[in-house]
Amino acid sequence: MTSQPHTPGTPPPGCPAHPGAVPVYMPRFQRDPSQMYRDMRREHGTVAPILLDGDIPAWLVLGYREVHYVTANSDLFARDSRRWNMWEHIPADWPLMPYVGYQPSLMFAEGAEHQRRAGAISEFLSGVDQLELHKYSEKVADEMIDAFVGRGEAELMAEYATQVPIRVMAMLFGFDEDEIPHLVRDVAASLEDVEPMAAYQRVVERMAALLQRSRTNPGHDLPSHLLAHPAGLTDDEITKDLLVVLAAAHQPTANWIGNTLRLMLTDPRFAVTLSGGRRSVGQALNEVLWEDTPTQNFIGRWATRNTQLGGQRIQAGDLLVLSFAAANTDPQVRPDFSEGSRGNQAHMSFSHGEHSCLYPGPEIAEIIARATVEVLLDRLPDVALAVEPEEVRWQASLWMRGPVSVPVEFSPAYVAGDAGF
Repeated sequence: MTSQPHTPGTPPPGCPAHPGAVPVYMPRFQRDPSQMYRDMRREHGTVAPILLDGDIPAWLVLGYREVHYVTANSDLFARDSRRWNMWEHIPADWPLMPYVGYQPSLMFAEGAEHQRRAGAISEFLSGVDQLELHKYSEKVADEMIDAFVGRGEAELMAEYATQVPIRVMAMLFGFDEDEIPHLVRDVAASLEDVEPMAAYQRVVERMAALLQRSRTNPGHDLPSHLLAHPAGLTDDEITKDLLVVLAAAHQPTANWIGNTLRLMLTDPRFAVTLSGGRRSVGQALNEVLWEDTPTQNFIGRWATRNTQLGGQRIQAGDLLVLSFAAANTDPQVRPDFSEGSRGNQAHMSFSHGEHSCLYPGPEIAEIIARATVEVLLDRLPDVALAVEPEEVRWQASLWMRGPVSVPVEFSPAYVAGDAGF
């Protein structure tokens, strides 16, 4: 990348022109993304020119129909990031490199190669007994609640919402019980700013060791299934794809749980009435996917040839960032939840097309999320926010949507086995 100084908010010298581009890395975008989507829609339409970190130009796809079109046309808007026409301007330590740096994983595979690898994983997920998965999710949720129920207070993101999904996925992966706390710690650390790469490397090493153990002693788990699959996956392919599955399942599901708990604890429509009625957990889960989807924006797609989209000229190799959040709140398609809209699941929260969330991944995520929320409400019927609703802050991120913390209070209870009981 050029070392010449440039004015922040404009592409670096040598980069393609991108008139009127919006620098989406600015704090104001992270503070109020919904307003920024509205502003960009008003100024640019359904596809807006943006600047990513370092003022690298890209396109933000805002319209529901445009996101649907891009995700449905993988030949025109492909996943292999090596097509990007900006690589000569990207430094090795670019903050978004984890999203765009090509790896021979399921994430960047295309066509027959993607079908080979995605098919093997979907086959395993389709064989998961969903009733047993729900029971196991409830068991994990109960164990997490047991750890804080006697205090009468808890912080539901760190102590609960982020804990249950990773522990359930660890079971599907075949990790031993004594390995799970270390996996949970390293996955959490890999998402933080302090030494994330060291933590990520430990997760990689755990996956590689798990794979070797599955080869020696196969079980009813995902690594054993992939090793035996007729697709003939290599160890390196399996390790990389396991990491993709774990990442896709963990933080988005944790934020889905956290966002749903925040909604149910702050919105009077979900409060328990004197008659005992309230809108259901299922309604809250679905509304969150429309209004506060965990995956807000996703890098992305790369144009394979010159084309047009939303009235914009897209050049071959241009990067498109898909705004699932903006698409879901597109005024032309969004449901009216104030009228009690039910069952509308046409949101883009799990993407669409060849590179959508692997089937039946969304069903599995919903089972985990629903069980986690329902167990909490059943165990802690008087749970309430310990702060004012407006004090529940969102994570500062262009990519993910979730509360920083959800502090709550409730009537303390004792767990069977506690001293004196």
